[in-house]
Amino acid sequence: MDGFRFDLVPPGGGVLCALSGGADSMYLLCRLLEGRERYGWTVYAAHFNHGLRPTAQRDEDFVRDWCKQQNVPLYTCRDNVEEYAFKHKLSVEEAGRILRYRFLEDTAWEIGCAESPVLIATGHHAGDNAETVLMNLIRGCGLKGLTGIPQRRGNIVRPMLEVSRPEIEAYLKKHSVPHMEDETNADPAYTRNKVRLRLLPLLEELNPRAAEHICAAAARLREDEALLAAQAAPLAAEGLDIPGGLALPVRVVREAPRPLALRCCAGALDRAGLGGEAVHLEAILNLGLGEDPSAQVHVPGGTVRRQYELLVFFPEPGPDPGPPAPRELVEGESRWGSWTIRCIRAECPGKAYVSPREFYLKPDRYLIRSRREGDVLKLGERPAKTVKKLMIEGHVPAAQRDRVPVLALGGQAAALGGFGPDGAHLAEPGAPALHIILKAEENVL
Repeated sequence: MDGFRFDLVPPGGGVLCALSGGADSMYLLCRLLEGRERYGWTVYAAHFNHGLRPTAQRDEDFVRDWCKQQNVPLYTCRDNVEEYAFKHKLSVEEAGRILRYRFLEDTAWEIGCAESPVLIATGHHAGDNAETVLMNLIRGCGLKGLTGIPQRRGNIVRPMLEVSRPEIEAYLKKHSVPHMEDETNADPAYTRNKVRLRLLPLLEELNPRAAEHICAAAARLREDEALLAAQAAPLAAEGLDIPGGLALPVRVVREAPRPLALRCCAGALDRAGLGGEAVHLEAILNLGLGEDPSAQVHVPGGTVRRQYELLVFFPEPGPDPGPPAPRELVEGESRWGSWTIRCIRAECPGKAYVSPREFYLKPDRYLIRSRREGDVLKLGERPAKTVKKLMIEGHVPAAQRDRVPVLALGGQAAALGGFGPDGAHLAEPGAPALHIILKAEENVL
């Protein structure tokens, strides 16, 4: 039975294939091309050259030739992964993952449009899913870590999670599809390789369907985790943003059932921009349940302190990370640095402009980003001015200017946080609109 999920991409949609040139990604591209014929998809490919292996250029040349033969538009990028890893104190693998997904997101954004956004497809298969569950279990994860790889997250889809590696190899052989081998996949120095080459085969000796059963269990656990997370979300929302961190009342975790209290702590960590695994969540919960009013625990990226009846989440000061990365304005609530941007589809009332932080824009696909050279806005009846000049006149400190959100459309500024929208982008009364509300922390403009 074919486990490839064609239903994850809508008929007539656009999809960007993450193409390394390996067996998994070549299988993915071939199946997406089947979708091009059957469902009218527009298929693109993107190749990220990590530059870490002597054969990296060979792989890029291979995918370039293959895409040309199949009439698939190819986008490529090469970045210094080792430099990024050193600068941000990350492993090379994690740095490569961050840069690769950033490239994929940027590429999908560039080739998409409001009417037809482009999805990103990655080649994770059933074996990858089982390996992920096992690795998380070995590290001491909670329930969330046992849910495996999601089939969809945002605009990223993984249509191969129900396809096994033997099925992939059989398909490539049947259709005479070539691929490149990554020699690092056999290096036992990497934990995932040990799990793939040693642990999973041992489990399959005990039960040939071990990987399949692990994936099925992960799917069931994902349903349980989703329900618990939804119940815990209102608890984490009781945390208050404070200068430099987040404060959560101790009573919230004390009164909640333990499974919800742990997820509340996880939500607070996420809101504060901190990291943490199961061991950190247990420590934070114990902090709230304990009697020491001044205890603290260290978590990845900062500290959680007990201050009498509050749990205070503090990111540790470090080098200036620069402005937040650009992101698409989506319906609902978006966080961009110290700002919250709410976007709701609505009918424009009699006046499209309510205040500098509330207005109605024409429906379109906007980008949230920092200011750029050449950004210009015409606010109301005032003459058009550069965003830089508006900020200077508004006495925005120079260090804060790159952290004030700009809503942009087609490379042009459409609105500026705290200053308002350009009149040309305001919706007409009675017409469909995006109701925009911007809020900033008290210590920000």
